[in-house]
Amino acid sequence: MTTEFSGNAQAMSLVGFSAVATVTLLLCVMTGPDRDDLDEFYTGYSSLSPLRNGLAIAGDYISAATVLGTTGVIALGGYDGIALALSTALSLMLLMFLLAEPLRNAGRFTMGDALALRMPGRAVRIAACVVTLAALLPLMLVQLAGTGHLMSFILGFSGEAMQTGCIIGVGALMISYAAIGGMKGTALIQILKIVLLLGSGAVVAALILAKFDWSPGALFSAAAGNSGVGPDFLASGVQFTGSASPGLDMISTQLTVVLGGAVLPHITMRMYTASSAPQVRRSMSWAVSLTALFVLVITVVGFGATALVGREAIARVDPQGNTAYLLGSGAAFGTHVSTAETFLFTTVTTAVFLTVLASVAGMILACANSLAHDVFAARVHEMSPRREMTLARLSALAVGVLAIVLATMVQHHSLQPLVTTSFCLGASAIAPALVYSLFWRRYTRTGLLATLIGGSLAVLVLMPGTSLVSGSPVAAFPDADFNWFPFTTTGVLSVPFGFLCGWLGTVASGRSTTQEQRRQYEAVEGWILAGAVHRRS
Repeated sequence: MTTEFSGNAQAMSLVGFSAVATVTLLLCVMTGPDRDDLDEFYTGYSSLSPLRNGLAIAGDYISAATVLGTTGVIALGGYDGIALALSTALSLMLLMFLLAEPLRNAGRFTMGDALALRMPGRAVRIAACVVTLAALLPLMLVQLAGTGHLMSFILGFSGEAMQTGCIIGVGALMISYAAIGGMKGTALIQILKIVLLLGSGAVVAALILAKFDWSPGALFSAAAGNSGVGPDFLASGVQFTGSASPGLDMISTQLTVVLGGAVLPHITMRMYTASSAPQVRRSMSWAVSLTALFVLVITVVGFGATALVGREAIARVDPQGNTAYLLGSGAAFGTHVSTAETFLFTTVTTAVFLTVLASVAGMILACANSLAHDVFAARVHEMSPRREMTLARLSALAVGVLAIVLATMVQHHSLQPLVTTSFCLGASAIAPALVYSLFWRRYTRTGLLATLIGGSLAVLVLMPGTSLVSGSPVAAFPDADFNWFPFTTTGVLSVPFGFLCGWLGTVASGRSTTQEQRRQYEAVEGWILAGAVHRRS
């Protein structure tokens, strides 16, 4: 099976990319804030219906790293990839059942608002902003740096200059989405993206199943037969071959994804776009359902890619398997492709392109909002809405330019350590801070800062020692070997350490401080847990 696309498919993909860029930018201009109103810029007046908000949440959550990376893990790792995809859906379910409503009640615009409700002060907001940037910047680099490779693979061009030009052009579009469209503009792009992605993906999955007489068992057997590892492809351990402790390594990875995936700031900021607790609950129900459906789609496409193209051929194109989604989609049409099938494949490639655009735009918006609201606005007692919105837009520009520059520097390295770092920071710093802040009555400011700082430092110290950074052929630095940490993710140690830091910091605060925090929590407990009192402005 060929791993290259026809000239017609490449030409139509280029037209599709251009059309999507034009239409989405126009949508942002038309729906962006037309007044200096912070609520409109940060939350879109919480005017989205549960269905549209659920589509936007699912769009933010299903990033290009999920579409391409997770499908790649399924195609190369088999059972381990399915476990990873299910962990992704489970993470969003945990957010829905545990944190979504309290977060919406406690916050206003950013994660810093939710954390500062009980413990106001610049230190808390600055720490929240730093962790937001640290968690989202690596994800932005992954998707921006991957853009050049993706475009060259789809359109058939080569050369570093062309790939760098794609990164700069796409990055400029993303900055425009965040700065011009605000929350409502980026939400509409996310809705368009998820509809296009799910619709085209479902059709491709159906075409793949049709090739195997609609039998998932036949599809899995064919994938195992073409995987090069036989029945082991359908058992645990293929992804972690070579690990000192494959079982524990898999547990660490699943723990990191489940706890870290859905608490990243560009996801949690969508909780504030719901007008009430029941609305956010219904929005999350839609988002979880759509994510579960997408997990089914990428499972079929990933196994279809292995069955029809071959695991070795997929790894030859990209050792991480990031092209498996496109290779599986192309293989679904066979060698003789009709005009209608070419158009459908163009829809698939355009959906992937739009996924990159929308995902990074949401992350840039989350970082810009945190910088403007938690750092700059917090310094001034009464900052005008016009000035804060100007700062948010300038922050979007600054974050976007930084991401573009760094992405051009890392585009020739393995990007897997950056994805893992983001999820580890979410699981080790953000998740403990949110759980403690929303539910532990005696939690103190010292405990909160210890959680954010301690959990982040644990990740940043342990991550360089993993095999994703050095010591393996697919590492970021394959020719070096300073691998001393035996797992591919830091979660097995950094997650407990993050929770421990919060507990130790609270205990060290002293009895009088913890009792005062208990009284302050009880004063707002009704609102945080049930929305039972007036919301803070």
